[in-house]
Amino acid sequence: MTHLTVLGSANMDLVAYVPKAPRRGQTVTGREFRTVPGGKGANQAIAAARAGGTVAVIGAVGDDDFGARMRRTLVDAGVDTTGLRTVPGPSGTAHIVVDDDGGNAIVVVPGANGTVTALATGDEARIAASGALLLQLELPMEGVLAGARAARAHGVRTVLTPAPAQPLPAELLSLTDLLVPNEHEAAALTGADDPYEAARLLLVQVPEVVITLGERGSLYATRDADPVTVPAFPVDAVDTTAAGDTFVGALTVAYGEGHPMPKAMAWAAAASALAVQRPGASSSMPTRTEIETFCTTVRTDEARPQEA
Repeated sequence: MTHLTVLGSANMDLVAYVPKAPRRGQTVTGREFRTVPGGKGANQAIAAARAGGTVAVIGAVGDDDFGARMRRTLVDAGVDTTGLRTVPGPSGTAHIVVDDDGGNAIVVVPGANGTVTALATGDEARIAASGALLLQLELPMEGVLAGARAARAHGVRTVLTPAPAQPLPAELLSLTDLLVPNEHEAAALTGADDPYEAARLLLVQVPEVVITLGERGSLYATRDADPVTVPAFPVDAVDTTAAGDTFVGALTVAYGEGHPMPKAMAWAAAASALAVQRPGASSSMPTRTEIETFCTTVRTDEARPQEA
């Protein structure tokens, strides 16, 4: 069984569903509102746990009702929350607008997440006991770097989701084993709109890259082999919030179980396909049984090598 630690954010998602997202200065009427525990760190932890991994989370929530609810949600998903601190003040929130096409726009207010600037007592031991450390960029960069340094010191594989997109310190990239951006984040990091060219440029700094391409699937590139693409599953999306986090959590579990990367990517694509057909972030993530059932009932093309 894959054992993972996630160092990342925990937010309460405040989600408004609208026919069409408002333009600047415009007010629109929504058809539904939900509060759903989320945050990229919590999302990846829940996705990995539901996909069959044993998962510990490191992060922080506030001493408010949102913080208590997020902790309960993680515990209910089977995530070890011993490393999830409770600090004075508000928890992080994400204000999300989801349109009828399943697209979203998000404003994140860090709250308690902004206090995670270093590892706390016991955090390094949690990382050292893991097969992989999952990182994102909704925590202060000092905290992310502290986690990456600890993982490297103990020979733990580091998987970085560079979101929200921002310039990355050279040190963080040097400590990253697998980088998993979406195509927009890859373009922001490299200046290259073509994902194959973006992957080529990223491989100068990291040994492996998986770029998610939305409806076109995902692209895997490494320094010693030709790039490989794996198709997505065609489904009708209801809400794409946390689709990428679902992919990363499931991908890391499958790869940690010894599956070749293309097979792990296909399994992660199945998890994402199930998630986008349901509303919400953490509430949409499928169980291992659901992923396996989906994979046996829906036929996909074989992963196919592509020339860079």
